[in-house]
Amino acid sequence: MDFFISKAHAAAAPAPGAGMDMIIMLLVFGLVFYFMIYRPQAKRVKEHKSLMSALGKGDEVLTQGGLVGKIAKVSDEKDFVVIAIAEGTEVTVQKAAISAVLPKGTMKSL
Repeated sequence: MDFFISKAHAAAAPAPGAGMDMIIMLLVFGLVFYFMIYRPQAKRVKEHKSLMSALGKGDEVLTQGGLVGKIAKVSDEKDFVVIAIAEGTEVTVQKAAISAVLPKGTMKSL
């Protein structure tokens, strides 16, 4: 079996700096993960929280389900808003379900 691995190669000890290469590679992967995945997601979450806190009566909004309506009532103690989607039709949704605040007059143009 000596013809597959030479005795000198099999008995060689690992290089003194071999463990440091692994640590550097893990640090590089950690930095890539932070800048490519975590940081952009944290920025989106921060923007969505500021959007939810700025909601007010009369804002035209788009929900994640695709409903477009005007906010009729904002409940401060609970995280719900009442959206008027048509004349006499109101829907209660969570604030987190609102994906965008639309410019004024959007509902009239639809």
